[in-house]
Parts: sequence; structure tokens; C-alpha cells
Amino acid sequence: MPISASAVPSAGERSPGAPPRVLTVAGSDSGGGAGIQADLKTMLALGVHGMSVVTAVTAQNSLGVRGAWELPVEAVRAQYRAVVDDIGVQAVKTGMLSSAPLVSAVSELLAATGVPVVVDPVGVSKHGDPLLAASALETVRTELMPVATVATPNLDEVAQLTGVRVTDEAGMRRAAGAVLEFGPRWALIKGGHLPGDAVDLLYDGTEEHWLRAPRHDNRHTHGTGCTFAAAIAAGLAGGQDVVAAVVAAKEYVTGAIAGGFALGAGIGPVDHAWRTRTRTRD
Repeated sequence: MPISASAVPSAGERSPGAPPRVLTVAGSDSGGGAGIQADLKTMLALGVHGMSVVTAVTAQNSLGVRGAWELPVEAVRAQYRAVVDDIGVQAVKTGMLSSAPLVSAVSELLAATGVPVVVDPVGVSKHGDPLLAASALETVRTELMPVATVATPNLDEVAQLTGVRVTDEAGMRRAAGAVLEFGPRWALIKGGHLPGDAVDLLYDGTEEHWLRAPRHDNRHTHGTGCTFAAAIAAGLAGGQDVVAAVVAAKEYVTGAIAGGFALGAGIGPVDHAWRTRTRTRD
């Protein structure tokens, strides 16, 4: 039986009886620790319905990325339209977009959707493998960043996008200002690569919020950035404002990092199910 147009929710409309809906537009991680796999696990853990647009397929494991294959722009557009036009979304999170044509196409789709957008400007993998073409950087700056509600670069991505190299908390302020010049409403500068506590700065040009958490002695942190951004998107879809969504996401990702576990011979993933998992640790 065909669905009538009146039965199809608009992008930001809540479906009666359904949880909030979040769409991730990102690459696939065959090892399950990052990318759309991490995003969907995070969304499930936080009580929202996760959906996905796959932009690229990677062959990766705990040791690194062995290969990456970008999907055609028309395939990405078709996935996005299929989800948004029928099911609708209340927030979107972006991750690996790989090339300038993909960045441009996704930016156009996001601008027309009218819901909160969390942009994780993925440039390299946890192991240092490039996931964004150098030729795409200007498109990220001029087309993707302006549609972001929150942009969530780590310090390496800050340097890649702005040229600002952060070595201390004062540098995080400079970085936030440089990112905001590209047009996002909020910049979340993730300072996890600095020594000491894990500190992040959320800034909109006026309000400044520092988020601190103890640093856990755990090398198994694959998927941290994806998880953090997906958790923010989940909060925004559920009706939280940006500050509340980021604070809640910081608490969730800190627990996930503490629960990270070994898989394979390299860097294992964070534990997306840390709040509910019962496990005996060595």
C-alpha cells in the first residue's frame, strides 16, 4: 500500500512513538571501531535511531587502513534522499567525506535539510592514514563548515584546516577563533593530544566552555572522535541545546575511552556499551 505524502514526516519532525532520528554521513570501518559503525553504536547506546549514508568503504583493522574506496556522488545523494525524504531526521553527523566533490554534494544536501549538523572534519585515521584529499580542504572550509551547528576538529585537524598549531590551552582559544571564521555556529576544539587532563573547548565567539576529564591510561582509543561527534548529534536530536549536548557527550565518550579494550595486534576501540556491559578485566 503506498504511503501518502501526509504520512511522511518532514526532516525535523518527530514521528509519534519513535525515538529521535540521527543520520551519519561517513565512511565504513571494517574493524567496527570508528566510522559509521562507531556512530551507529553510539546512537543506539544513547537511545536514538541511527541511520547511515556510506561515503566510502575502508579495509582497516587495529593496525591501520589497508585501503579506501570512495562511493560515487550519485550513490551518496541517493542514500541521503532515501532516508530524509521518507523517514526524516532530527540531526545529522558527518565524518569521512574523502574528496571535494563529496564534500560539496553533502554540504548542499545538509544546507537544504534544516536540522542541526555536527561536522567531524576527519582528515586522518587514528593510525595516521589520510582520509581526506588535500584538494578537498578548501571545500571543507568554504562549503561544509558554514552549514555546521558544531564543528569538532582535533588538534591535527585544526592545524590542517587553519594552520594554527596548538601546544597549550591558550592555543585552543586561537584555534577556536580560527575555526569559527569558516562559519560554524560553535567550534569544539578537542585537546586530547595535549598533556595532562583531557580538555576540550566549546566556543561560539562569545560563550566559552571548558570541558575537563581525567586522562585514562588506556591506549585503546580507536573511534574517539567519531563517538564524541555522534553523541553530540544524539543529544541535539533529543532536544538538548548545544552546550548540554556537548557536556553529555563528553561524559559518554570519557566512559567509552576508560572502557576501551584490546582487539587484534594494534589499537583497540573505545567501548560504546560501557554503561551496560558487564566484563571482567584483567
